[in-house]
Amino acid sequence: MAMSTGTNRKKLLLPTTMARAGWALVEARDDVEGVSFVPTVPKAELHRLLEDIAGVALGVQPFSDPELNAAPELEVVSRIGVGYDAVDVPALTRRKIPLMIGGTANSVTVAEAGLYLIMSLARRGAAMDALVKEGRWHDRYKEMPVDLYGKTVLIIGFGKIGTRAAKRYAAMEMNVLVYDPYTYSATIHGMGYEPVQDLDAAVAQADFITIHCPKTPETTGLFNAARLAHMKRTAFIVNTARGGIIDEKALYDVLKANRIAGAALDVFDQEPTPTDNPLLTLPNFIAAPHVAGVTREAVDRMGVAAVQNILSVLDGKPIRDNVVNKEVLD
Repeated sequence: MAMSTGTNRKKLLLPTTMARAGWALVEARDDVEGVSFVPTVPKAELHRLLEDIAGVALGVQPFSDPELNAAPELEVVSRIGVGYDAVDVPALTRRKIPLMIGGTANSVTVAEAGLYLIMSLARRGAAMDALVKEGRWHDRYKEMPVDLYGKTVLIIGFGKIGTRAAKRYAAMEMNVLVYDPYTYSATIHGMGYEPVQDLDAAVAQADFITIHCPKTPETTGLFNAARLAHMKRTAFIVNTARGGIIDEKALYDVLKANRIAGAALDVFDQEPTPTDNPLLTLPNFIAAPHVAGVTREAVDRMGVAAVQNILSVLDGKPIRDNVVNKEVLD
């Protein structure tokens, strides 16, 4: 998928998995050249490819000093998506290299996925499907689904995804609580939702909890055994953000003991999660393979955004809203 070589073209290292729409932006320019790489490429090969690269688009590859040392001409790093916990931001900042993320390219998609997983848990989607397929139609009243209407949902994180999630739960006529210590309470309140400062008290109130915050040292293990113990027995929790924000062992324990009603994870501590992960044996647990931000439309938008971010820096007009380490622009 690499473009023809031109002597004065700046090279962009782009994953083979990036949407065709993103590649098309590169191919429309005569001053840049796309070089493809397989996301699972060994580190030594990645470092060789980085030698004369001006911009790189990353999936979930770790990117730190060894990669930067291999890329003396690097001007910009762009993430395909919005999470960047695998990227060493201070290392980029020390070298005055901006880290760009995908803006709102998949925000709506992740918000929809969170709602889908909550509805799947509430309406017992997998169990109801199995009843019909296994000829157990008459068991349908044994464990009844529950409404979202009139219930309380707690949204963790009120950024590009959390704000869109809130609109969707409000449309379901739910009581929307928002926990985000980095957003002014007046802002949350002004949008029609209830800000909360005491997370444990909010967890105890919630019928549904959905996680949309970044993974940071502060949020890793945010939902540990102690915090999960505050949840109602009838409550559900969903994580479409990053693995490790919910302690998997603690989650298994409360689900196994029916201390909470159910959970869904799109993200895990280790990915792919091992097939012997004990969570996968539980009937009140739903798993997904880190696809909350993945739809045909979102993949196109993310590819386009990743390339636009790179080109904006190379053109000397960085899209400031998409820069994580804005101090490198000053």
